[in-house]
Amino acid sequence: MSETVPFSQFVLKVHSRCDLACDHCYVYEHADTSWSRKARAASDEVLERTAGRIGEHARTHRLPAVHVVLHGGEPLLAGPERLRRAAELLRAALPAGCALDLRIHTNGVLLNRRFLELFAEQGIKVGVSLDGDRLANDRHRLFPDGRSSHAKVLAALALLREPEFRHLYAGLLCTIDVANDPVAVYEALVAERPPRIDFLLPHATWDHPPVAPEGAGPTPYADWLLAVHRHWSERGRPVPVRIFDSVHRTLRGRSSLTESLGLDPADLVVVETDGTLEQADSLKTAYDGAPATGFDVFAHSLDEVARHPGMRERQSGLAGLAAQCRACPVVRSCGGGLYAHRYRTGGGFDHPSVYCGDLLKLITTIRDRVSAPVAVPAQQRRPLTAAHLDELADGLGGPDAVAALGRAQLELSRRLVTAVGAAGGSPAWQLLAETDRTAPGALDAVLAHPYTRAWAVRCLGGEQRADLGGLAELAAAAAARGRAEFELVLPVRAGWLHLPTLGRLRLDGRSEAVLRGGPDGLRCGEHTVGWDRAGDHLWQPVRKVALPGWTLALEDTDPQRDSHQWPAADRLADAELLDWTGALREAWELLGRDLPGYAAGIAAGLATVTPLAPGPDGRDVSAAARQAYGAVGIARPTTAPVLALLLAHEFQHVKLGAVLDLYDLYDPADERLYRAPWRPDPRPLEGLLQGTYAHLAVAAYWASRVRAYDGIRGDAATAARRQLATWRAHTADAIETLAGSGSLTPLGERFAAGMRTGLAPALAVPVGAAAERAAREAVAADLAAWQGAAARR
Repeated sequence: MSETVPFSQFVLKVHSRCDLACDHCYVYEHADTSWSRKARAASDEVLERTAGRIGEHARTHRLPAVHVVLHGGEPLLAGPERLRRAAELLRAALPAGCALDLRIHTNGVLLNRRFLELFAEQGIKVGVSLDGDRLANDRHRLFPDGRSSHAKVLAALALLREPEFRHLYAGLLCTIDVANDPVAVYEALVAERPPRIDFLLPHATWDHPPVAPEGAGPTPYADWLLAVHRHWSERGRPVPVRIFDSVHRTLRGRSSLTESLGLDPADLVVVETDGTLEQADSLKTAYDGAPATGFDVFAHSLDEVARHPGMRERQSGLAGLAAQCRACPVVRSCGGGLYAHRYRTGGGFDHPSVYCGDLLKLITTIRDRVSAPVAVPAQQRRPLTAAHLDELADGLGGPDAVAALGRAQLELSRRLVTAVGAAGGSPAWQLLAETDRTAPGALDAVLAHPYTRAWAVRCLGGEQRADLGGLAELAAAAAARGRAEFELVLPVRAGWLHLPTLGRLRLDGRSEAVLRGGPDGLRCGEHTVGWDRAGDHLWQPVRKVALPGWTLALEDTDPQRDSHQWPAADRLADAELLDWTGALREAWELLGRDLPGYAAGIAAGLATVTPLAPGPDGRDVSAAARQAYGAVGIARPTTAPVLALLLAHEFQHVKLGAVLDLYDLYDPADERLYRAPWRPDPRPLEGLLQGTYAHLAVAAYWASRVRAYDGIRGDAATAARRQLATWRAHTADAIETLAGSGSLTPLGERFAAGMRTGLAPALAVPVGAAAERAAREAVAADLAAWQGAAARR
């Protein structure tokens, strides 16, 4: 491996001590003793220099995002102000267009409202360690005086689940002890409603093998995990479990979600409290000083660290494994296990994992369980849990439910693109298939782009069957994201060569061009776009807006973006980009304050805003394309509150469209037209359903505005009360029309009931007699207009 694999994941130690005395802790209880020589807390100088190094690295390698975990020890011991300082420095140091995914991992005992308010302000997601119920947790996770930590952790999790903080909840991490009941541990974790669960094998080496109960079989850890896997599968996989999801993905040739499985190169570096740069913390279990590199943030760049022999060894894939591993039939899924678990004195890391037998049994058993049943047709798959459906029916849908919709949409896009490209065997298709094998995450990023599906549907519908240039654009974009070497002919459309999700290059006077890619960047004739320097002046990248807890693309380059009912705007000038950024920041603050239940789903599922051309006569226009999940089109309104309303309204259409791709909510044979109270023309049943669902957010928005005006007089307050009274009446009327249609499926009836529940808070907000009277008059006028139009039809 000659090229440098850039780091995208950083563990920043902000405090090196802990308030618990967990006897399975790799930092304090295993071979490495360096913690005792580290500064207790990271100084301002260390934080500043670390942020600078990360920003420098992101700029050099043109990273689209970096992932930073604030860690320890126990990071909350650093205190709120030091954590705030770290977050602010990191965010300020990153170049424009590079998003910051900032998280903190804590034992939870100090987690309180003050910390969570800070994390909400700074967009810091929270992962918590919990080993199960009290019996399981107290085997290891105790205070130094022997007291249980369990009650304090549960209290912290209850606070984290409150609506204002739920979007910060990243998941639970559980270290396995095979003496604990696996199902009881799993149920205790699920009871805390985490968005994800990580089960970790306790760190061990061939010098210090993992503990196994007396009389246990040869694979106790596999047996424990498989008991959880069966229970998890039988209950419909209600929560993502990282180790299981990684096995499922790697068995299909895709990337792992954890460094302990798969062959993906490691891209993580640790910054200790004194500024020293180290390899993964898990190496502390091997021998004293194992993670050390000899580098620090004051004297060395991150590129120098990436060239360290230990880092290179962990990035060498199959070639870096022991001969026994390379010959194993499940090596591409197992990946040799966690690097640290291969260590033996005298032989270093050139061994299979000390958990080799457990990993082999775990992977092959899951493989057999997954492949044994008859495949369910794609249209019958049900990726949403009952809880997800209930959330969505209420009009909301938290991050878990929206993420599940996104996964289903990604799979749908994959099938559609396959249907377009697989038959021809073109060079573009071959490059796509190769990228799926070598860099599946890069391909997923392109397939998840909203306008990929829009293009595929157009092709399959015959609209542009003869033009498969879009396939080449997708393949080149995915390969470029994967830093692969390739050469491909791409179309030049109206003077532009397009790479979806990345940007476009100006190339006048030709209809096609040869694009070459490699680890250093892209080359097209005399034009270059490098990953390690600014691009050609004719290159226009897709620009992103990073907001607290939400990063989105302002898509003004993709020719497929013209998928909405209103025309797309041209490329935004710098001043327009600044206006959009400011408006989005204000609108996002309003959504987080006034509609937190909607904002959490928006952050999880709305990745793209496409600027539209101004509406006729200055009218506010917005749209959601049925075949472009994850995008909305909006002509920038004059005020941030209107933008907030449009974002919430249009994302309702996006969510419901994704649900309708998976489930039948109504009988498609019903071709009748129905009255939509807000429109003069009749609507088909799906149109009425879509409008009703979107107006749940409209009613909730005006309810929040009325609550803000409580006790206040004035034109704005009066207008808000009238808007609420009108929209909630319209929405309630439409729900009853849907329910009385006789064409809803049982699930559709469940959605109608959920929409009633979702509307109830808005119906309960008092608006006063004058507003109610004005609303009744408006509703009556709308009804009379509709009846008059119906009589003329």
